[in-house]
Amino acid sequence: MSLRFENKVAIVTGAGCVGAGWGNGRAIAVRLAEEGARVLAVDRDRARLEETLELAGDARASIAPWLCDVTSSESVAAMAAACLDTYGTIDILVNNVGGSAAGGPVELAEETWNLQVDVNLKSVFLTCKHVLPTMLAKGAGSIVNISSTSGLRWTGSAQVAYAATKAGVIQMSRVIAVQHAARGVRVNSVVPGQLHTPMVETRLAKQRAGGNVDALLAQRQKRIPLGFMGDGRDTASAVLFLASDEARFITGTELIVDGGMTARCD
Repeated sequence: MSLRFENKVAIVTGAGCVGAGWGNGRAIAVRLAEEGARVLAVDRDRARLEETLELAGDARASIAPWLCDVTSSESVAAMAAACLDTYGTIDILVNNVGGSAAGGPVELAEETWNLQVDVNLKSVFLTCKHVLPTMLAKGAGSIVNISSTSGLRWTGSAQVAYAATKAGVIQMSRVIAVQHAARGVRVNSVVPGQLHTPMVETRLAKQRAGGNVDALLAQRQKRIPLGFMGDGRDTASAVLFLASDEARFITGTELIVDGGMTARCD
């Protein structure tokens, strides 16, 4: 029985992880490799990529690390060229880079707003800009962009730049999907909710709960109808479906991975 992504080549940005464990990008890169893909695992931090390779086990042989600043057009162009030089083509692009900053328009510094736009939204624009020509030339490809439920609704704290840019990722994906559907390229978004990833311990608990990880976890879990939090592997499962031929008739849409949270009205 063949693997789902045998003979496929994938780029995954944000393939490292802030902290130990299974963040979204790390899980996506490893699961794609386990399913037969050759993966260019992209991050700006070499140590995080090394941790990804260590966790990949036997799949490590199918993963090539690459350092890239996805907010730089020059750096992203070099990344796309490196994938072509290494593997000869690009079949799948997963845009996973992102991060949040607390505050509404009054509290948020203008510099922070600009950084959020660059990291969360411009990065997706740039990778699509430099990868799409390869996909269009071959008449096939799948792009999966990672958004957030913050781009759909209020999720518990004011983070206006993150919410706006993640909503932008969804609409950008729809526009690119319709523009290029006739040429065989599918574009979709995965919309994770409040997952238990390493970022909760390393960053969010400090921002939102005074460093109290247990308090933050309890607060987040209370919002989820299923009664438990998923993790990066749940995001990865959604990405693998949308990137695969099983989703051949799916484009320009979103797959929400949140345990039912956005379906609630409180």
